[in-house]
Amino acid sequence: RGEKHVELMDLAGLSRRSPAMAAVLSIFLLSLTGVPLTAGFFGKFYIFKAALDADLVWLAVLGLLNSAVAAYYYLRIIVMMYMHEPSIGAEPLPAPAPGIRWALAASVAGTFVLGVAPSLVLDYATASAPLLR
Repeated sequence: RGEKHVELMDLAGLSRRSPAMAAVLSIFLLSLTGVPLTAGFFGKFYIFKAALDADLVWLAVLGLLNSAVAAYYYLRIIVMMYMHEPSIGAEPLPAPAPGIRWALAASVAGTFVLGVAPSLVLDYATASAPLLR
């Protein structure tokens, strides 16, 4: 539909062309990696805890191995954005529309709020679980 396919090299030097977008993408990638103080950390923590509580040690180990492999790929993107020069002819990204900026800011805030105080959501989820049975 006329949209450009984005490749890893397209992200080279993104921190120089659009520092805010690189920072937002980095925060989300670090959360996916499971870095503490992000929502992704507690997501992974509770998944691995559930596997161990069910005596599925093999599943927890498999999940940890998968997380390690995924971390390599996520960190590779961050390195590309911050430690490589922009591609020749790469133009600065246009500023996103105000609605997109608000959505990104809310998502980043949610990532950190859930990483620092996951009980805000977990208490509601725990209270709601019996209603689903």
